[in-house]
Amino acid sequence: MGVTILCEVRQGTRPWKMARLEDLSPGGFRIAWFPEARPELPLRIRIPGMQLLTARICWERDAVIGCEFEAPLHIAVFEHIVQSTQTA
Repeated sequence: MGVTILCEVRQGTRPWKMARLEDLSPGGFRIAWFPEARPELPLRIRIPGMQLLTARICWERDAVIGCEFEAPLHIAVFEHIVQSTQTA
C-alpha cells in the first residue's frame, strides 16, 4: 500500500525544501525531480513527528526520482505514517 505525504528533503548542507513523497512504502518512495539532486549524495527526509530518515537515489526518469531508504521502515512506523495520512 503506497501513500503520499508532504515532508522536507535536502542533500548535503543545502537548505531544506518541501517535497511530496509519492508511493511511499517501507522500502522507499518516489519524489518529483529537483534540478540540483545528485545521485551520489544521500537524501535526508524530515517527516513531522519522526526521526530523520536517509535514502539514496536509485533512478531518475521523466522528472521523477526513485529512492530507497537506507534501512527499510519498520512496519509499525510505516503503519503509523499511513494512519497519520488518513486522519489528516
